[in-house]
Amino acid sequence: MQWLTKSVLFFTLCLISLIACKEDEEQPMPPQVVQDETPYLLEYGSFPAPELPEDNPLTVAGVELGRMLFYEKMLSKNNEQACADCHEQKDGFSDLDQLSLGVEGLPGKRQAMSIFNMAWHSNQFFWDGRADLLRDQALLPIQDPLEMNETLDNVIAKLSASQLYKDQFIRAFGSDEITSDKMALAMEQFMLSIVSHDSKYDRYLAGEVTLTESEERGRILFETEYNPFFPEFSGADCAHCHGGINFENDQYLNNGLDTDDEFTDLGREEVTFDPNDRAKFKVPTLRNIALTPPYMHDGRFQTLEEVVDHYNEGIKSSSTADVTVTNTMETGLFLTDQDKEDLVNFMKTLTDETFVNNPEYATPF
Repeated sequence: MQWLTKSVLFFTLCLISLIACKEDEEQPMPPQVVQDETPYLLEYGSFPAPELPEDNPLTVAGVELGRMLFYEKMLSKNNEQACADCHEQKDGFSDLDQLSLGVEGLPGKRQAMSIFNMAWHSNQFFWDGRADLLRDQALLPIQDPLEMNETLDNVIAKLSASQLYKDQFIRAFGSDEITSDKMALAMEQFMLSIVSHDSKYDRYLAGEVTLTESEERGRILFETEYNPFFPEFSGADCAHCHGGINFENDQYLNNGLDTDDEFTDLGREEVTFDPNDRAKFKVPTLRNIALTPPYMHDGRFQTLEEVVDHYNEGIKSSSTADVTVTNTMETGLFLTDQDKEDLVNFMKTLTDETFVNNPEYATPF
């Protein structure tokens, strides 16, 4: 009997071992994380093809990593603030506060600019253009004491402790080594992928919709130049600075907000050290302008009506004010109340609901 008991025990152990081996064989090994160089297909409608950086081609993995970093709160000192907190998609990737508050509760120096169609900006970034490339712009808010107030070394340490990020860096760059350069390139890719090209105005250009009478009058006013000699034919002359497919001109201008004695922000001069650049700021796009109040570099105007009033009758002379706006000081733009309403109604046709609801730009978490 003893030998029978031992035989049964041996047979049972062998059977268990075989079953375990069988289960091991049936369980697939987890896939190895490898670099994925699948190109990201940028959709831009009727826009001209952008000049994307040749040394940082957009890939699906790179854009996704950039999106993760854009929404990642570990980039801040207290792990409570991400880039997206001051650039919300529903607000055209801008901030409705006049000045954004950083992790220390301190206000920023200027109103947060909107982030979209960056691929069609041919000059630098920020209101004063202090960042030559979008990848340079990506890292500066992290280190700014008024914003996220963190060191790049600390951010790298935090991200390196996450297997999720190590895997995504492999997919994007072929290595799990996390560096600030790779972070910058990934965030550049994501910001370049954010495109707004499907407003009512775009559909109007495509012949898909018609503008209302008010919107059409506003469009004509927007595109017609100021004419002091024939007021009945004079327009608002907006397209001079906000022209082209992206409604901007890639210049830095002083638009007559203050006199020389009233300047509190030197603007572009702080970067170039050229007095001729005093109080000049980057001309922003007017796309999605109805979504991105307040307006101007310091957020002094809360409504589009206030902005129109400024150009109609509020221009101030200074040593660096652009001649296009100071030329209208004597007479104003001749805009009636109806003209102002029409102009604002046209600018509202630049709102792109598809863009603000695109899940590809939303948080991945």
